[in-house]
Amino acid sequence: MASIQKRGKTYQYTVSHTMNGKQSPIRKGGFRTKKEAQIAAAEVEAQLSKGLMPMLKRIPLNEYFASWIKLYKEPKVSRVTLEHYLYSLKAVKDYFQEMPIQDVKRQNYQKFLNWLGKDKAKETVAKINGHIKACVKDAIEEQMIQIDFTRKTELTWTVQAKKSMEKHLSYGESERLLQNIWSKLEEGLGYSLLLLAITSGMRYEELIGLTRKDFDFVNNTISVNKTWGYKKNSPEGFGPTKNEQSDRIIKMDSATMNYFKKLFISTPTNLNQLVFYSPSSKYKVISNTNANKLLQKLLDKLRIHSITVHGLRHTHGSILLYKKASIHYVSERLGHGDIETTLKVYTHVLKELRIEDEQLSMKTFEEMIV
Repeated sequence: MASIQKRGKTYQYTVSHTMNGKQSPIRKGGFRTKKEAQIAAAEVEAQLSKGLMPMLKRIPLNEYFASWIKLYKEPKVSRVTLEHYLYSLKAVKDYFQEMPIQDVKRQNYQKFLNWLGKDKAKETVAKINGHIKACVKDAIEEQMIQIDFTRKTELTWTVQAKKSMEKHLSYGESERLLQNIWSKLEEGLGYSLLLLAITSGMRYEELIGLTRKDFDFVNNTISVNKTWGYKKNSPEGFGPTKNEQSDRIIKMDSATMNYFKKLFISTPTNLNQLVFYSPSSKYKVISNTNANKLLQKLLDKLRIHSITVHGLRHTHGSILLYKKASIHYVSERLGHGDIETTLKVYTHVLKELRIEDEQLSMKTFEEMIV
């Protein structure tokens, strides 16, 4: 049973508690009335009865989220992925200010999601929500809070995301683009980057992190095991890939590999042996901006709808799926964290292939019967 003491103008509770065989009473003061102290003490006793250790220190949500990112994410994720987490942290700071994590209720969080979705697309809101949900799950495990305030909340958004077809090229469009890139390879290293983007499916930061030693011309493979910093918030130099699965060896076509073999012979190397080295660029590699401008120039000439360099990665995956490569192989080749990511990204392709599979199944058994 808790005891209540008056200390000056406020009240304090004392709850009996034993830890490791020793008396370790839990005390907290500053309550305006005796009733407030009794209610707070009852909550502590209820938690102790469930085997939970009450967290008396009130920590702002943004502070806990920041420490969670630093402890669990910063050591192992790529710099690009870390920036996504920091973007989520900024949203939490902007909305919740200094509100303690213990005070955040489901209604508070739903209002946050509604506020967040006023000028953002579904994908952005979903990503931020995913980061916070993972953090809250750990906060519950650490007994910082008892209830998941993100549970049964609804995402809201106002900005319409690009249609799936707008994020990648069709087989015919990609074939035209690839042929055009091939005809311009002698005009600059930027075309070489676009060539490798579409034939390998690598992320931009993986492409610019490639060095000459990553190319195995005997087995026609490229090792992806690092990235290169290219944003103002990230330090210049080599960094880790996005996740453990992103470290991979990609089997390449002989035409692309033969081109790069000749390129390495005919061009001088550099201090870090970067493949896409650009001495005049701030980060010493072909910038994402310039690569996208060059791609847009080619697309305009061919009268093909706009996509980004990252869209070439989606194009690569889509082509392989259309050509009946297994979803597991495509997932491994692209370095996705799990196959669920691949299924989510390529839902549009899989739906189309399902129709073909249904027609195939019907035709197969009709032929067997007739």
